[in-house]
Amino acid sequence: MQNVFVPEGRLTGTAENTEYIRSEAALRAAQVSGRILESGVIRCGRGLELYVDLGRVTGIIPRAEAVYSDGGPVKDIAVISRVGKPVCFVVKDLVDRNGGTVAILSRAAAQKMCADGYLSYLQSGDVIDCRVTRTEKFGAFADVGCGIPALLPVDRISVSRISSSSDRLREGDDLRCIVTRADSSPLRISLSLRELLGTWEENAASFSPGQTVRGIVRGVEPYGIFIELAPNLSGLSEYRDDVEQGDEVAVYIKSMDPAKMKIKLVIVGRGEKARPAPLRYFAPDKLCHVYSFIYSPKESARLIRTDFN
Repeated sequence: MQNVFVPEGRLTGTAENTEYIRSEAALRAAQVSGRILESGVIRCGRGLELYVDLGRVTGIIPRAEAVYSDGGPVKDIAVISRVGKPVCFVVKDLVDRNGGTVAILSRAAAQKMCADGYLSYLQSGDVIDCRVTRTEKFGAFADVGCGIPALLPVDRISVSRISSSSDRLREGDDLRCIVTRADSSPLRISLSLRELLGTWEENAASFSPGQTVRGIVRGVEPYGIFIELAPNLSGLSEYRDDVEQGDEVAVYIKSMDPAKMKIKLVIVGRGEKARPAPLRYFAPDKLCHVYSFIYSPKESARLIRTDFN
């Protein structure tokens, strides 16, 4: 079977998926082969069944088939919240109702296939694709395949500290992350992003003393202001009482010290509240596993390292 264990939304619009969901004969073929398909939910019925856009064929996901559960209860909001969004599914049956064809679909079955055939094989250190589905102060939830969520804690998003995952991410963002934990029973997956966003040296190579660059205020303390130059690189300026956390500022780089991993800055201008910028990955596109990551430069006495066992 083709590898379709991808975040929801990735199959919608592809030529192959469109060919299957717009033809009754193709839907019957998908039923026989167990192929995972995807389309948008157009409404939720009184019985919390989901109606899926299949063109001339009516697609229905019964409430019990809307979300895969490995033992815990499924809340109604987990079903209702799918309206207006793409969902994956397999075709369980095609029946005649009131002179028309109705396709009985199961998202839960597709998710179980993903859990058993893909997610259960993940190990700490594996690099995977995912899509942000919700941001919270404590972290972000990301779809790691067929709508199954994993947690990306806020302190694993970047080296530069942020107060909420929404400071860095938005719903719908496509990410590459590293698996830090993968439990199969019950299914629980945790992620990290910061190890793919470069070392201190890699990030610092884009800056030099004497430059004036954009920064984001990430912390205001009596002894100074922490300013992010990149998600994995921050510096410190003297205290000012006219800036707040989240402000975008222009900063002059006074000095950079790799041995101490310190960058001295001077704020020379203040703008509006900063918005998340596209992430820059320093890891190769084809990287599939990370065993360890050392953030600190060789000349630094302070070792910042992550090991994936």
